[in-house]
Formats: sequence, structure tokens, C-alpha cells
Amino acid sequence: MFVIGTAGHVDHGKSTLTEALTGIDPDRLSQEKERGMTIELGFAWMTLPGGREVSIVDVPGHEKFIKNMLMGVGGIDMALLIVAADEGVMPQTVEHLAILDLLQIKRGVVALTKRELVDDEWIDLVSTDVLELLEDTTLADAKIIPVSAMTGDGIPDLLAEVERMLDDLPEKRDLGRPRLPVDRSFTISGFGTVVTGTLIDGRVRGGQEVEIVPSGTRARIRGLQTHKEAEDEALPGTRVAINLSGISHDEISRGDVIASPGWLRPTSVFDASFRVINRSPRPVKHNASTTLFTGSAESPAVVRLLDADALAPGDTGWVQIKLEHPIPIVQGDYFVIRDSVATLGGGVALDLTPRRHRRYDDNVTNRLQALSEGSGEDAIVSAVELAQPAAPTTIAQAVNESVADITERIEGLLNSSALVSLTNTTDGPIYTIAGWARLSGTARDATRAFHAEYPLRAGIPAEELRSRLKLKAALFTQVADRLAENGDVEHVGSLMRSPGYTPEFTDEQTQQIADYLDYLGTDRYSPPTDKQIDQELIAALGDQGRVVRLNQEVIYPADVYEEMEKRVIEYGSANETISLGSVREMFDTSRKYTLAVLEHMDRRQITRRVGDDRLLR
Repeated sequence: MFVIGTAGHVDHGKSTLTEALTGIDPDRLSQEKERGMTIELGFAWMTLPGGREVSIVDVPGHEKFIKNMLMGVGGIDMALLIVAADEGVMPQTVEHLAILDLLQIKRGVVALTKRELVDDEWIDLVSTDVLELLEDTTLADAKIIPVSAMTGDGIPDLLAEVERMLDDLPEKRDLGRPRLPVDRSFTISGFGTVVTGTLIDGRVRGGQEVEIVPSGTRARIRGLQTHKEAEDEALPGTRVAINLSGISHDEISRGDVIASPGWLRPTSVFDASFRVINRSPRPVKHNASTTLFTGSAESPAVVRLLDADALAPGDTGWVQIKLEHPIPIVQGDYFVIRDSVATLGGGVALDLTPRRHRRYDDNVTNRLQALSEGSGEDAIVSAVELAQPAAPTTIAQAVNESVADITERIEGLLNSSALVSLTNTTDGPIYTIAGWARLSGTARDATRAFHAEYPLRAGIPAEELRSRLKLKAALFTQVADRLAENGDVEHVGSLMRSPGYTPEFTDEQTQQIADYLDYLGTDRYSPPTDKQIDQELIAALGDQGRVVRLNQEVIYPADVYEEMEKRVIEYGSANETISLGSVREMFDTSRKYTLAVLEHMDRRQITRRVGDDRLLR
């Protein structure tokens, strides 16, 4: 199903023509009917002569309600630009066309309404003006059809042209991540909360859980309607009404987005390509205060120019936009920028999680250029660079494609070594070759630095290296395996070291170690704790597995501790509990040593304390 949006100056007959085409009056408000002027968005639908059903979003034409117009045309597939034949091109004709051009609406038809009020010569003059206006816009090839909503003249030709234009449109993409920008939220007695909008990027079903973004509130779909007909499922591109349970309509506003849970996040800053419209009344300067519109949302915004001090009418550039209110937006979404009185320009969102950039930085603009080129290999690499380590779902979202559509390209980039996957598959986690080089270099440097600081130790504890790399535990395990596989580091038990690194002891240190081990052995289960020795030597003995340090004071020869641990486990297997006294008696030692052994076994999760006793885990 496709959605058609009207556009045009106030009182040029948009609503009248919509009613003539559909039999539905799109003006719902009593105030609209009294004033004869559309204020809010109106909705209608019709079946074309060929049998295709389409929706129509009717927008207000008055300049005071341009915000409502902007919130209605974000999800349309085709424009129906209305120009009254008796008045011709007017200010909102120009502004509405500029908005359609910024939103890249590439299919449309111009209806010259009120055909009955003028002669053929006047029609030709107005048509010439309209053709001139359409030049250099996305609707440059739009056909102009004179019509009369009063007499029906031209209506069949208009319907035929609409059908012809829609025949060329591709099927709507189903990216598996539905979102519905809300344009209305209300309540119906006996049903509860209902929201309406145009569904994009995926399908929804009755009973499905959804998330309201940006609030994060969850709700469930109780029912679906399209054109007042109940549906079990709504497909991408459909105008749909969703009956939600578990939430009040007061908790949902125009500009919110209904999405499948977990994937869509609001953003308060993003990078974008930007174009100032040719008829902008003024240039857009760096740090200009504006209002941004995208989907059905709006927010005050500051436009930070990245490669210019000002953009004149017709100029393009790269910008970072800072929003006062976070809004849900996806890479590839179009937006429009206005000041308090006029539309200035618009563009395409490219990076939704940017840093604050230095201006006039070629690296920044080159990366944005790659992102702007769509879902090609350069865009995928740029998307990975921004999010690494990146999962396929993250990459797909960044380039606004489905995972299935980009998997083959990711595989090709892995094979060409442009990307690195820690699993050697397209499932990731995935780094750019440069990103992985930075991470592996940091790991090598951290390991070498540890050796330099602690030359007697066998290696850096894996947990300490993880902390230095600032990685989560699960990811670090994969990174460590890949580092070892590549020969960047070596695993030695719970330690990691530079390949081939071995501590070297002086003759004096070797003798100190021998004397210390002999000293510990003078009392097998109660080793003395008063001998002074370099703590680095003790750490080295621990790395080598020759001693076990239970706490700052108590240190056992490794073979003695292993014997004690084994006997405690055997005792615990034969008895219900392990008491401090039983272990103390077992080894004929003091409370200090007994408690150190049991607490060490607790930390190793061999035992667990219950009151004053222990149980085997």
C-alpha cells in the first residue's frame, strides 16, 4: 500500500479535491468546517481504477500551520501538489514544493484545481509558471493536470496519472524493525488508547509488544485497523491505527515513535549532509538556532557547520545538529530545518552517535561522504568504524538496510581484510582493520609496559589487561583469543605476556628465593610470616605456581596448600558441614591459618559460608 500527500497554498482546494477523489471529508474539526480552512492533518483513502488501495494525507496550506504540514508528509510515497488555476503559484506553493524536494519525494503530479473558473489560455499561462517552479526539483517531471472538483472534469485523467506513477514504485522494504511515527493519539470509549501514523521499515501484528520512543514505555498491540478495517497484520507503507493496551493516550504524543522493543534509541546530536534551499530568505550560519522536523517530530536545534562559516541559498555542506529534545531518528532519515518564519533547508541524517568534531577536518568530512553514498562497501566500513566492535544488526541499522541485504558485502570485506571479525564469520564482533590494529597495538603496549614495570612477574593478569583495554568481560575473552591466535600476546594460565617473555633472576634473587622457600617449609601447616623478602619475588613465585598467597600475611608452598585444599574437600564430602574447628584440628594449626585457607576456598568458590560453617559448592 502507498501513501499520497497533498501540498499547496491555503484555499487552493486540497481538501475539496481529496473529498472529490475519495468521498471522505478530511477536515475532522468543527473549527475547520466553520472556517473552511484545514488546520490539522486529514486522512482519507480510495481504490484506484486498477484496484490498488491508497491512503491520502491532506495537509494544511496556511503558513501558520506549516508545522502540521511537515508532520504529515514525512512518510508519503507520492505528492499531489495542488495549485488553484485562478490564482497560480503562491508563497506556500513554493514552500511546500521546497519541502517535498528536501524530503526527496520523487514522484508526484500537479493538479490545477478550480478548472471551471478559468479559460484554456489562462490554464496555459499558469502551467508555464508551474513548470518553471518545478525545474531543478525532484518533481521536475511531474505532469500537470487541470481538474475541477465541482464538475469532475479532469478527475479520471488525474487518477490515471496517479496510478501510472505508483506502478513504478518498488515494494516497500521490510527491514524487520517496524516503526510508526505517531501523528495522532486519542482514546475511543471501550477500546482505550489509539495512535495513528504511517508504518515504515517493518510489519506489526496483533498481540505484539512495542516500545514508545523516546519514553521507553512498553505497551501491547490490542488491535490494528487500516482504512477502518480490522487487520491481523500491518505491512510497511501502510496508514494504520493501532489500539494499544497498558498505556494511556496521554502518555503518547505526536512525534513519538511506536517501534519493536530495544533497537530504536532517541538522539540529541547527529551528523548530516545539509542543503539550503534555493529560495531561502537568508543563508544558514554556523551555530544557527532553528527548529528541526523529521517524521512527525520536531525539536529546537542548533546547526553547527563543519566545513563552512555560512551556507548561502543553494549551497550544500556537512553539519552537526544539536537537538534540545532527543528524538527518534534513523540513519538515512530526511529532515527539514526552519527558523521562526521560513523553511531554510534540510538534509539526511548520517551518524547518530558522533563526537564533537573539530571544524574543517578532512577526516570527518571524508567519513560523512562515505556514509552519504548509501549502503556500499565504504558506507559499511564507515558504519563499523563508528560503532566498533559492531554487530551485523548495528551495521545494518547504520546503513539503513536489512542484515540479509548486507551480509554478503560484509563477508567480502572480511575476505579482503578491510574488516576483522573476532569469530571469523559475519556474526562478529567486527572491527575495521585500522580499529583492530589500534586495539591490538594497545594490548601489546600494555603488556610490554607491565613487563617493564614488573620484570619479575610472568605476565599481566588478564583482568588487569581487560581493564586497561576498557572491554566488557565477554568481548575481552574473544579479543584475548584473537590476540593469542595472531601472536600478539600469549596466554599463561590467568596471565597474558608478550610472546616468549620469561622473567630473569639474578644470582642473588635466586638464592633469596631458595632461602625463602626453605624458611616456609620449617612449619608445614603454619608457615612463618615474619621473614622479610622483596614482594616482587613473592609475586613472581606466585606466577610460577610455587607459592599460594592467601592474604597479605599468609603464604603457603603450593604443594602444601594443594594438599590442604584436597583434604578439606574430602572432609566436606564426608560430612554435612565444614567447621573452623574441624579444619584447625585436621592440620593442628592456629585460627589465623585455618581462616585464611577457608576464606581462600570461599573466594575460589569451592566452599561457601553458611553462618560459622562452610558447605562445599
